[in-house]
Amino acid sequence: AREGGLGGGFFACFVRDPEEAEVTAADDDDDADATARATSIASRYTDPTLFPEPMNLAYAQREAMAMVARLIRLERESQGQAKIVRSAREIRECLENGTFAMELHFEGAEAIDPEFDALEVYHELGLRSLGITWSRPNRFAHGVPFQYPASPDTGPGLTDLGKELVRQCNQLRIMIDLSHLNEAGFWDVAKLSDAPLVATHSNAHGICAATRNLTDKQLDAIRASDGLVGLNYNCGFLSPAGERGSNLELSVMVDHLDYLIARLGDDKVGLGSDFDGATMPDNLKDVSLQQNLLQAMADRGYDEATIRKVAYGNWLRVLELTWG
Repeated sequence: AREGGLGGGFFACFVRDPEEAEVTAADDDDDADATARATSIASRYTDPTLFPEPMNLAYAQREAMAMVARLIRLERESQGQAKIVRSAREIRECLENGTFAMELHFEGAEAIDPEFDALEVYHELGLRSLGITWSRPNRFAHGVPFQYPASPDTGPGLTDLGKELVRQCNQLRIMIDLSHLNEAGFWDVAKLSDAPLVATHSNAHGICAATRNLTDKQLDAIRASDGLVGLNYNCGFLSPAGERGSNLELSVMVDHLDYLIARLGDDKVGLGSDFDGATMPDNLKDVSLQQNLLQAMADRGYDEATIRKVAYGNWLRVLELTWG
């Protein structure tokens, strides 16, 4: 992060499906049964009808609490080099004094109970950003599966609990992340939420027709709400052909930025990364190479002021509106 000039980011708590966790824990590449189970689990993310009932709440809360504890320990053990931030003001202070700013984010609301008691507790621990779904259904909504080429309109909208979750997040000033949510759910949030609409790591469906990307109508709604879209670095969501290989030129990423800025304006687009396991372009395989993307923007003709906006300024703007 220091090498790449990264000042902070969203630290996502993602609870894996229990079966997937078991297969990963086994870590036996020679186990044909484990490989078959892993393949079956992966297929669910392209066909969400294969999911059973929503994830067990006790399991999800146990896993989420362990990850939150790791983040808290990371802050403590950093000896002042990193901080869990709870306001835009704290992010500004971190950027000014060189402290790494960590925003606690949940990617999927599986650890939130129907009474929303856990939401209150997680908020006190620092939760300030919540993706209602990952790419699977839960008790609140339906995540968009990984398909190409396809529309993000893949299923029903928010459940009644999901609608109440939106209201609770608005009340606590927790940012709602629309990435991974299907289109019907997106429009439900747009109707209910009084906060800017934000997709932390999504791209333009008009360039790459993956279900995880945003249509022009969705982009227009985000613009109208004074929201933001963060560019996703995942090759499969960037390539116009939906190719997942890492030999992707950074110019394709700038193509998406051009498209998003043309649709949203240069104060409503940021960087979203997805460094936690997706396939990154070879020239941006980890955060130490972040400057390569900024240089690609400069090579395209982006001026310094616009690069600063996209790199961090626009995030500060929308987080000030949402968090205070």
